[in-house]
Amino acid sequence: MAETAEKTKGTFSKADQFVLELFKEKLPNSYLYHNYNHTVRVVKSTKEIAENSQINVKQKDALILAAWMHDTGYTKTRDGHEEASIEIAKDYMEKENVDAETQQLVVELIASTKMGEEPQNELERILKDADNSHFAKEYYAQTSEFLRQELLLTETKKFTPAEWREENIQMFTHKHKFYTDYAARNWKNQKDENLISLLKKEKKKKKKYRKEEVKAKLKAKFKDESPDRGVQTLYRTTLRNHIKLSDIADTKANILLSVNAIIISLALSNMIPKLDAPSNRHLLIPTLVLVIFSVASIIMSILSTRPNVTSGEFTREQVKKKQVNILFFGNFHKMKYDQYQWAINEIIYDKDYIYEALTKDLYLLGVVLNKKYMLLRKTYTVFMVGIIISVISFIIAFWMM
Repeated sequence: MAETAEKTKGTFSKADQFVLELFKEKLPNSYLYHNYNHTVRVVKSTKEIAENSQINVKQKDALILAAWMHDTGYTKTRDGHEEASIEIAKDYMEKENVDAETQQLVVELIASTKMGEEPQNELERILKDADNSHFAKEYYAQTSEFLRQELLLTETKKFTPAEWREENIQMFTHKHKFYTDYAARNWKNQKDENLISLLKKEKKKKKKYRKEEVKAKLKAKFKDESPDRGVQTLYRTTLRNHIKLSDIADTKANILLSVNAIIISLALSNMIPKLDAPSNRHLLIPTLVLVIFSVASIIMSILSTRPNVTSGEFTREQVKKKQVNILFFGNFHKMKYDQYQWAINEIIYDKDYIYEALTKDLYLLGVVLNKKYMLLRKTYTVFMVGIIISVISFIIAFWMM
């Protein structure tokens, strides 16, 4: 008896070494799940169930040998690996002189590990439960992720983490069950805990999704309630154009001021002191015409750039009736801060009021620009007429002389 046990132990040790060497040499690195570590787990689980079942020693030996050999076919192919495992197991058992009855049991047991295959006897039920024992282990999440990555690396199927979680929940609730009494009694609790963990993650994911959905709806709602981007661009562009036009008008007025100031300076320093001489009396009228038009141009240029002083105050009644442009500094520079802050708050919580205030600001700025450009146009006209008349006057004066 002791000799038989020793022989059996030696057979399993050889099987262990055979599978280890086979996987090292021929199993691709992409097999993160179906590898030597998985085989060791299946063998361990097979021994655990077998020792708590009513089977004889010969059946137990066949079970353990089948557990060692059941995934060796992955070294040759993924599809139909069970048949490849059977062929490898047959070759191994022939070399090790395993008896025909045990060989037949091993072949039948390996064939029963096919996905979707229902076990027909106690031995097949034991191996089936052992092969799926990771469903009831604390390290289930880790081994499950190894299987997902393996499917990805071998280009079998691509699952996202969320899809894989759904797939596992379906497996737990509808596809998988323990067949042996021992597994049903001792492993079910841990399997249920693993299922609960999956369901919690799924619930958390759905809760997060709902939260993101609500945030997206709120964002869309507030986006609808806030000024549209096109409207913002319209006001921003129009305001910028108004400011540029105002700067251009001021620049033109400054040019006129500078030119006419130079003309008057030259007239005062060079021409007017010499008009007393009898020989220069004929230049008196042309010079006066030039100076008068230059002075008129200077005055009109100053008027076009002169700021308009406003009251600097408005009442709450004016704000409520929307009768005042509170965006223009000239209407609030004399007011206290808390009063102005109240007026601003009246605007920012009323989208229509915002549009109306911006529109009013643009309109009043346009009115000011119109006055400025009209006056500036008249100034240029006066300057141009003055130059023309002055030149004609000088020509006539010289001609009459």
